[in-house]
Amino acid sequence: MALYVMGDTHLSLGSSKPMDVFGGAWEGYMEKLEQGMSVLTEEDTLVIAGDVSWGMSLEESERDFAWIHGLPGQKILMKGNHDYWWNTAAKMERFFQEKGFDSIHILHNNCYPYRDVALCGTRGWFYEEEKEGQSAKVFNRELQRLETSLKAAGEAEKLCFLHYPPFYTGYRCEPILDLLEKYKVKACYYGHLHGASHRLAIQGICGTVDYRLISADFLKFRPEKIRE
Repeated sequence: MALYVMGDTHLSLGSSKPMDVFGGAWEGYMEKLEQGMSVLTEEDTLVIAGDVSWGMSLEESERDFAWIHGLPGQKILMKGNHDYWWNTAAKMERFFQEKGFDSIHILHNNCYPYRDVALCGTRGWFYEEEKEGQSAKVFNRELQRLETSLKAAGEAEKLCFLHYPPFYTGYRCEPILDLLEKYKVKACYYGHLHGASHRLAIQGICGTVDYRLISADFLKFRPEKIRE
């Protein structure tokens, strides 16, 4: 029994946006994912931290969800900036139920227990202090969702999953960092950074939180085990 995480699978089995077109590490990425996911067993749990599928709707992403469902163990999905299929929690859960994808769960305004820890998180957003309007509204909504998730965990030890990095070289999202400290989050796992952007990632303990980059290409398409 183990807990794994990976972000940015960018599946495209039912749409026409395979990541192979970017070459480099992404060439043949489905085969790499197949091989990497072979470490999973039926007793394991995998968190996919956003940018799960390129499908534009639940229906267009069905083959991607079928692939995920076919992986051993339980899978917890989060929203990324490219998850256009994302809908209300009720609609997504109904879709998965109707399709028999009972090993797939949604992390959205909630948390999930894993042994003695709570799995919390949300997509996140880039915070730009000078900007107002829609960007500010989206950011504030994500901040509220993160706090709702952290509150739902109660006194349990908390692991947090974000799609957007809360900070990297030259950037800090203080409101999110403050929430992670306030709720005594043990570790935070984030994706979104690819290719040359990996060098911008900040990893290790900052304040009291351990930060880790877990985008698929950074992990060489092998999910990272973070708990037994």
